[in-house]
Amino acid sequence: MQFFGRLVHTLNNVTNLFTNPYRVKEVSLTEYTSRNMVKQDDRIILYENSSARSWDCLLINPQNQSSALRLFQVDSEPSAREYFDLYAKQLRPFYESYRDPLPLETVQQLTDCLRSHPSWSIAHIAVESGLLGSFRHNLILSNSSDNECTPLHLACQKGDFECLKELMEECHARVDLTDKNGETVFHYAVRGSNPKIIELLGKKATVALDHLNDEGQSPLHLACQLGKEDAVYSLLKVHAKCNNLGALGYPIHTAMKHSQKRCAEILLDKEINQIQFLDPRYGATPLHWARNAEMTRMLIEYGCEVNALSASGESALHIAVRRGRFDCTMVLLTHGAMPNTKEKNGNTPLHLAMQQDHIEMIKALIVFGADVDIPNDLGETPGLVAARTSELLLGLTLPLFSLFPFSSQDRLLSLDGGGVRGIVLIQFLIAIEKAAGRPVKELFDWVAGTSTGGILALAIIHGKPMDYMRCVYFRMKDEVFRGSRPYESEPLENFLKKEFGEHTKMTDIKSPKVMLTATLCDRQPAELHLFRNYNPPEGRNKSRFRMMGSFQPMTKPEDQLVWQAARSSGAAPTYFRPVGRFLDGGLLANNPTLDAITEINEYNKSLIQKGQGDKVKKLGLVVSLGTGRAPKVPVSSVDVFRPSNPWELAKTVYGAKELGKLVVDCCTDPDGPCVDRAAAWCEMIDAHYFRFNPSLETDIMLDEVSNTILVNMLWDTQIYIYQHWDKFEQLVEQLLIK
Repeated sequence: MQFFGRLVHTLNNVTNLFTNPYRVKEVSLTEYTSRNMVKQDDRIILYENSSARSWDCLLINPQNQSSALRLFQVDSEPSAREYFDLYAKQLRPFYESYRDPLPLETVQQLTDCLRSHPSWSIAHIAVESGLLGSFRHNLILSNSSDNECTPLHLACQKGDFECLKELMEECHARVDLTDKNGETVFHYAVRGSNPKIIELLGKKATVALDHLNDEGQSPLHLACQLGKEDAVYSLLKVHAKCNNLGALGYPIHTAMKHSQKRCAEILLDKEINQIQFLDPRYGATPLHWARNAEMTRMLIEYGCEVNALSASGESALHIAVRRGRFDCTMVLLTHGAMPNTKEKNGNTPLHLAMQQDHIEMIKALIVFGADVDIPNDLGETPGLVAARTSELLLGLTLPLFSLFPFSSQDRLLSLDGGGVRGIVLIQFLIAIEKAAGRPVKELFDWVAGTSTGGILALAIIHGKPMDYMRCVYFRMKDEVFRGSRPYESEPLENFLKKEFGEHTKMTDIKSPKVMLTATLCDRQPAELHLFRNYNPPEGRNKSRFRMMGSFQPMTKPEDQLVWQAARSSGAAPTYFRPVGRFLDGGLLANNPTLDAITEINEYNKSLIQKGQGDKVKKLGLVVSLGTGRAPKVPVSSVDVFRPSNPWELAKTVYGAKELGKLVVDCCTDPDGPCVDRAAAWCEMIDAHYFRFNPSLETDIMLDEVSNTILVNMLWDTQIYIYQHWDKFEQLVEQLLIK
């Protein structure tokens, strides 16, 4: 029986070798009385089991003479000796730190950690295992790892709050020590997962909080690099310095370099003057470091100077163009970046775009006013650079006119509707202003507009610069056309209130006279309504239809809010909800030229009837600006009929869809017959008529938001201006002659 017992025991030992030889197990000491003790170090003993051909390592408990913990049972003597030496050296501080013997589970955790990380220090093992009672042991408290980090470093890295409290409050561990890379416990806490540790470390003032590591980074720099928002907040809470200059600059520069938006916002909310901080290498502001549109827009909203120059004379626009960051370039241009600023070599952003032959960037810069004739220090103009790299700009220069007194005849400006395509109108107006050398407001006596044209008409009479309005349109589109149709009205209304004032009335600006078209939809048939900044001609608002009900009277111009008038004129069906009884004026007068001429005629007749004929001025000039003509495309069918089979049903549905589009296009067409009628009318009354409307490569929707598409549309407009410059010359001459 004894033979069978020993056989079973041997088989169990062999089986254990092939399962998990490092599983900690409680064993009886009587099993080892007859075995050969190979080595002993304090409580750690190595035995040789010749029958099972194994080597067993035991942890003896002085308080228990009958059992011990077997730490491993391996079949290789070299491995046994190696692990024995490791365990004997590393386990001693742990079992000596506790009066009671260590539980089996704790010993298993320690041995697993030692085998997995043989290079770790005792302190590292203590922190990883969370054995708080061992921290007071001299070998652990004074111990550091190969990279010279202390137990406090390790506790911070792990994010173990209880370990940290034990080390700081009971063991009085030093906070100001650094590892071999010059990193303090705050650097480790930033990399950890518990930002509350930073607040515990920073309860008392310490130089470690703002210490720069060997890479020139403070803990705040590091937090901004890693995007640790909570760590940034906690560091600032314990008074980390935002003006701590590192190798690359201040923490705000690091946040910008790594595009950590939220970190940058937390920094700026703490100290707004950081938007003016200059880095030591380039003398650049945080805006120069912005790498995407979102970061660029955020800094501008915080008040960063768009045209600030670095030590080399470069603006943020120079950097964005050189790096090929089109979206950043668009944000900068739409927030007033000057495209003709020169850097130290005399290069403008357009020079840089030409050198890279970045077509979209070149188009954007030119449509936003970049001058193709400005030379750099080598005498090279962007046009000369283009001759070597691109044929895009050859011949694109515009002459300016000398100033003459104004004409004594009335001049009318008519602006079509078209949603975001209103930037085409703006591009025309900028060209007219530059050629005439005067603001549009001073060039016309009457301004009429529909929808987006109405908004621009109001902008003109309120003295808004057209360069500014172009920027506003590019910024506004992303706010207004958000989500799906119909869009929320609030962003558009907030924009109108901001630009024109919440309480501004139509009659607050008397000159030039302005009229905005809208559609009265509380009756059938619907009627055209004009919002004016003057009293309407007598009898002008009387309906020619028999009234079958009572209708609310129209608001007088002196009571009409400007923003509401603009909103009513631009209430495009399916895009925005109606404004009370008003829909978009484009339904009846998308090109308001004829309606404006009719209004002027009625106004003059009214003056004569009042005996004020001396105030009547002949209409001598009409300028009509469009928002772009879409290319003509074939339509296969508009036939709608009762189908007799599925195939005919599909044809009917398609025909109905095309017919619907055709009806809408006919109602809102600003070209074609209405242009011919306006030209004929002007010819009959001996008034000069100018119509400008570029042909577009594609049909651009009213709610288009793509910067690339819109810049290409403006490029087409700019090309159109150059191609029709002879007509612009005639127009400016008419605007400025006696």
